[in-house]
Amino acid sequence: MCGYIKIHLKYMNNNNTIYLSVVIPCFNEEDSVKLLHSKILSVCENLNNSFEIIFINDGSTDNTLQKLKQLKPIRIINFRKNFGQTAALDAGFKKAQGKIIIAMDGDLQNDPDDIPKLLKELSEKNYDVVSGWRKNRKDSLSKKIISRGANKLRKFFINEGIHDSGCTLKAYRKECLKNLNLYGEMHRFIPAILKWKGFKIGEIEVKHHSRIHGKTKYSWKRTVKGLLDMINLWFWKKYSSRPLHFFGGLGILFMLISFSSGAYAFYLKIFQKIDLSDTALTLFSVFLFLSGIQLLIFGILSDILIKSYYQKSKEEPYLIKEIIDL
Repeated sequence: MCGYIKIHLKYMNNNNTIYLSVVIPCFNEEDSVKLLHSKILSVCENLNNSFEIIFINDGSTDNTLQKLKQLKPIRIINFRKNFGQTAALDAGFKKAQGKIIIAMDGDLQNDPDDIPKLLKELSEKNYDVVSGWRKNRKDSLSKKIISRGANKLRKFFINEGIHDSGCTLKAYRKECLKNLNLYGEMHRFIPAILKWKGFKIGEIEVKHHSRIHGKTKYSWKRTVKGLLDMINLWFWKKYSSRPLHFFGGLGILFMLISFSSGAYAFYLKIFQKIDLSDTALTLFSVFLFLSGIQLLIFGILSDILIKSYYQKSKEEPYLIKEIIDL
């Protein structure tokens, strides 16, 4: 413990505050964490400012945790099981003490040498967030194709004005992440969420290296989850404060169509003397009317629930087993 205190105080300023926190989620990266920590430490020492390095062990099943415990200075957030990158970043953000927070991947594909560039852009342009843009990505062809498709969908639903929202390497001011709760695969959409809140978002080109250790954690399941989260985020942006506008609007539309089809059925029955027993027109009108009523009631209930949501804080969807300071 004494060794930790000496190392920790070496990088504290006179006000005992930390300037920079580097947050790295990792899952089964036993061959990468030592080299990555060494590179981050070298960069941070050259900044001549206080810093901390936070690794989140996201339920690794290899020797990642053991390798992390051999490193100093470091703070390790150890999850009980694998909760995913979004949960790991959320935990890291909440435990980070720095005024500026850098997030990056733990697989050595992000380059720590880009950290000073991010900090410079953040300071000179007075941004709240600076996102890395992996212009020359070193990924497989299939991953590039999936990424391009996802980017087009993202721009259609939640255009945040940057090229590469999925790049983990970003610099944030601490105040941006206050009261930010991340779920599912939402880490890809942090710039969009912050932009909607009124924060200023910037972007710079960063290096991207080929993976040399371990296996990629991306799969078609994560892609599908990301798509669903994106649709959810679009809905949240437009209707989070008043879901009644969405569901109630649909309900009224359904009822108007049911009234129109009912009036047409009445016209056919009374004036055209047409037997409607062999058609679905009457049943269709009743179905739409009842569906409209249900949607309207659902919208009212959603409005009540959303007010409760804003009055209460949510429980984090992960469990931290321990926090280790070395």
